[in-house]
Amino acid sequence: MPFTCLRLDIADEVATVTLDRPEKLNALNRALQQELLEVCHQLKHDDGVRAVIITGAGRGFCSGADLSGPLPEQPGRVPWQQLTDEDSWVGRQARAVASIDKPTIAAVNGIAAGAGFSLALACDIRIGSEHARFKSVFIERNLSPDSGMSYFLPRIVGQGNALDIILTSRAVEAEEALRMGLLQRLVPHDRLLEEAQAAARQIAAHPPIAAIMSRRVVQRSWENGLDAQLREEIHAIAICRRAVNDAREQRQAFLEKRPPRFTGS
Repeated sequence: MPFTCLRLDIADEVATVTLDRPEKLNALNRALQQELLEVCHQLKHDDGVRAVIITGAGRGFCSGADLSGPLPEQPGRVPWQQLTDEDSWVGRQARAVASIDKPTIAAVNGIAAGAGFSLALACDIRIGSEHARFKSVFIERNLSPDSGMSYFLPRIVGQGNALDIILTSRAVEAEEALRMGLLQRLVPHDRLLEEAQAAARQIAAHPPIAAIMSRRVVQRSWENGLDAQLREEIHAIAICRRAVNDAREQRQAFLEKRPPRFTGS
């Protein structure tokens, strides 16, 4: 389907989603919010996609909610963009990205603020350029974090670092983000998308069921004790072993000294 606020490119089993409102630093207006939900749903069910990259056009990754629209008439209510009910768009955004069920990479090319910061956090891996910058923003707007930030951020950088970022609303520049674990890789700006796509292709070259189950078992470790997590691992391995053609291909490729060609079956 055609999109007006984002671009979707699929090549070599890698989908690249580019938020495309560069004049607004890719701020999330109603249209972009809806298209982001739709593209996540589409990619989740596309068996031809094995890894997903999310990035931004122009100078920014995503500057958060677009607050330039009209405010609601009810006094005491926050703008529609900042609703924090789990069934509002902010809850749907976090769930949509996290539930793609395929490895996701945020290629952070500039500012990631507010809900845009949360969007990057919802991805499995973050690769940034020297222009990458993260800022919570919420407290400056008399708000607490939304879009999953309070869930993802402390799990990635620890509670103390998360509260430092949220309560001060200070900007975290690229080098600090790398040290803190917000970024997994820091690459030159002009090679950001190339490096993100290379990482995504490397992921996509592996057996897709094993990639999905590896991602899933790590995610579930956040909620489990050791015994429950060991059961998760055994269950995930059992599912991987059902892909008998990929298991056979892995062995055959090893014997023939050639790259394997996995099909997910």
